[in-house]
Order: sequence, then structure tokens, then C-alpha cells
Amino acid sequence: MSAKGLFITFEGGEGAGKSTQIRAFAAWLEEHGHAVTLTREPGGTPLAEAIRGVILGPGGSQDALTQTLLFAAARRDHLLNLIEPALAAGRIVLCDRFTDSTRAYQGGKLDHALIEQTIRLSTGGREPDLTFLLDLAPETGLKRAARRNVAVDAFETADLAFHHGVRARFLALAEANPGRIARIDAGKDQAAVGMAIRAAYTARFTDAAGGRG
Repeated sequence: MSAKGLFITFEGGEGAGKSTQIRAFAAWLEEHGHAVTLTREPGGTPLAEAIRGVILGPGGSQDALTQTLLFAAARRDHLLNLIEPALAAGRIVLCDRFTDSTRAYQGGKLDHALIEQTIRLSTGGREPDLTFLLDLAPETGLKRAARRNVAVDAFETADLAFHHGVRARFLALAEANPGRIARIDAGKDQAAVGMAIRAAYTARFTDAAGGRG
């Protein structure tokens, strides 16, 4: 087990393959002796999962500010009751979406300063140690998402212009935070994407096989 916890997030637009890649990466880390906690946003705790159902479930059509505040409430509970305890125990926490999704998805609707204020309130300044941005053209991602045998949520039904805006904001975040965010080309096959994720991890944490350096 690592002596110090590590917080890694996976971000990207619809159909980018986050769920597939985060599970594969968790298995790889466990094979190399790391204790891993796998979670998601919104969700991860009973309260946060209940809020997820409100936001993403049928009738989830809140205005942008209400939605952002709901995300913030879910994140606060998730952070206090799952993420921080896992990090304190020395585990590697892998989270499917975190604050960058709020910035990317809400950034076209709300003032930047207001978004950052809600993020600070919910996280107390906690940011991931490393973020993988799975980047994919929205047209491709939405086609992939449509092939999944799952219910479509409110974000997936937004128009193409919205998804292009989301991608542009993710890419701007990656450009502004090169030390934290690693852009991964999600248009490649699953094996190649997985290899790129592991390579980015080992480049940042050089002794991945036997423990972080």
C-alpha cells in the first residue's frame, strides 16, 4: 500500500470511455500492489447517489445554478465521507468525474467566478493529484453513448453545440493545468488508450510498479 494517498480523476465528454478505462486502470494498480478506491461523481455515498438520481434521473431539468448547487452538495458529502478517509488510509482514489466536469459542463451557463466559488465551498481547496482527460470529438462520443444499453441522461440529450462547448472548456483546462491534467486521445482503441493512461501515470509517479517514488 502507498504510504500516502493519491487522488486521480478521469474526465471527458459523453462516450469517451471513462468507465471502461477507470476500471482497467484500477485493476492494473491493484496488480501492482496498490489499495484502490473506485468511485464516481455525482455519487459515491448514499446521499450523493440520491442527489445523482435527482440530477440525472427522469425530470432532472433544474436550472444551471440549482444543478450546480446540487453537484456541490453531493461532492461535499462524497469528499468528507469517502474520498478524504480513503486518502488518509493511504489508498489511491480513482474518481469518475470531479470539479473539472463542473467547470466544463456548467461553464457555458454560469459565471466563472460563481462556479469557482461553489467548487471552493464544496472541496475546501482539494484538487486531484492527477487528472486524465479522455478527449474525443463529440460526434464520435455521442454515437458511442447511443450504443450503450443504459438510460440516456439530461446531458446526453443536449444539442451538439453544447457538447462542443464542453470539449472546448475541457481542453482549455488541460492547457491551463499541464502539471495536473494529462490529455489522452480517446479516439484510439481501448488497449492503446489504456497504455497511454499507464504511461502518463508512470511519467508522473516514476516507481509505479513497486510503489510511488
